[in-house]
Amino acid sequence: MDVKLEPIAYRGGNEAEETRLSRRSFFMAAGAAGIGAAAAITTRPAAAQSTDWTQAGNNNHVLVLQGTTSFANGPVTFDYYGHCALKITSPGGASVLFDPWRDDPSGAWGLWFKNKFPETVVDITMSTHTHFDHDAIDRPSSTMVLDRMAGHFEFADACLAPGWYKWTNALKEFGAEACPPNNVGHMDMVTYVIETGGVRTLIWGDNRPDPADAFWDAVGRIDVLTLPVDGSQHILSYAQADAIVDRLKPKVIIPTHYLNETTTYTLSTLQPADEWVTGKGRFKMLNSPGISLGAKDIADLDREVFYFGNHAATA
Repeated sequence: MDVKLEPIAYRGGNEAEETRLSRRSFFMAAGAAGIGAAAAITTRPAAAQSTDWTQAGNNNHVLVLQGTTSFANGPVTFDYYGHCALKITSPGGASVLFDPWRDDPSGAWGLWFKNKFPETVVDITMSTHTHFDHDAIDRPSSTMVLDRMAGHFEFADACLAPGWYKWTNALKEFGAEACPPNNVGHMDMVTYVIETGGVRTLIWGDNRPDPADAFWDAVGRIDVLTLPVDGSQHILSYAQADAIVDRLKPKVIIPTHYLNETTTYTLSTLQPADEWVTGKGRFKMLNSPGISLGAKDIADLDREVFYFGNHAATA
């Protein structure tokens, strides 16, 4: 007689007894119970949580970049995937994707996104922190994943919620603190500075508006600043965003973490960034989810906002 074993889920009986059963003893117990156990168990197919191992492709592109000793000059490309997800591609072709998003797997925060993050091909995936809307690092088809990295990496050429929705209060309801020094770990953030093609880009993530003085000294000159700003002032108030811009004096600001109708539901409670953008003296409404910026092209710009609006890359 052929025997086929499949993963099983316990659906009945004593909860305490369930926790004491090992995988082996449960299979044995189910077998001993015979047909009578059918009412207490159901079968389900095995499934891996991550699909990384099924992704097509390999690391040939990274190997080529590693073997390249000189890179051509040229513009840096920015592709926006909605929310805070941004892919930067160097003049030499090395690509880095920041903060791919997903819905909260617990369901506690509801539906934010209309689709799964696309399995876009990229050399490196990075995340600024462990919130669900920034940490779908398994989704991109990526050779390398650098999650919340600190320090210096070189490859190729490359505390209060100020808005109307006080999301920090939700942490208090569960007995957790959002602000230092006793904040929960998932409120710790990382910023990234990427320098390629003569352009220095600061990925702000969800960081607080008032980092220590050492932070400002460390980041140095910034040409392109990504900033989480929206009409609900979910992360930064308009005044906080303005203060960061005035301190760093970047040539270009790219708004992030706002309601993008291509990717994000209104259930997220986010709002568009139009009000803040149009309130700036210099802004450009982009007509696609991608833009190329050369160091010479932006040399004479001063705090000009480049706004992707509802545009977002989908592949």
